[in-house]
Amino acid sequence: MIMKINLSDFRFEFNGHGHYRVSYTSPKTGKVFTCVTSDMPLIDSTKNSDNPKQKDLNILKAKCKPTRF
Repeated sequence: MIMKINLSDFRFEFNGHGHYRVSYTSPKTGKVFTCVTSDMPLIDSTKNSDNPKQKDLNILKAKCKPTRF
């Protein structure tokens, strides 16, 4: 079963001019992953959107979660 990511899984905090601290809480495990991003087009398409696309939410989640090697 694939779980959809919701905008409510993210928390956005303004972190200076053109920067946001974004926290993603995994609905499956409850773990919180945090990153700082200056990707304002991505912030606009997620945080500032009434209906964000799943693709954009997945990109933002990938920015917050560390990569595994």
